[in-house]
Amino acid sequence: MEKKVCPLQHTLELLGGKWKMAIIYQLSLVSPKRFKELERSVIGITPTMLTTQLKDLEANGLITRKPYATVPPTVEYSLTEIGFSIIPLASQLREWGIKHMKDLGLEEAIDWGV
Repeated sequence: MEKKVCPLQHTLELLGGKWKMAIIYQLSLVSPKRFKELERSVIGITPTMLTTQLKDLEANGLITRKPYATVPPTVEYSLTEIGFSIIPLASQLREWGIKHMKDLGLEEAIDWGV
């Protein structure tokens, strides 16, 4: 018997969490990026959390990981075509968030500018 999955739930599971959209956005600005570049550009993320999030994004086909045979090891990350397809969705979510925050009288703390 085939398992049925709600498309919205699937999307939320892929993109959920505090960091994934920030990583995707940073890779949409400049790609490829090395690990340390991502760590510096995603404010507040720890190296361990960045590693975990990058593995999830790669496993789900949203980014590619390209290792180089250098010492020390160098790895570059880029968005896939599927990863780039999320940018318009992120922009719409951002606009909705701005409106909702204004309705609640909240100020924007971090704006990735998607």
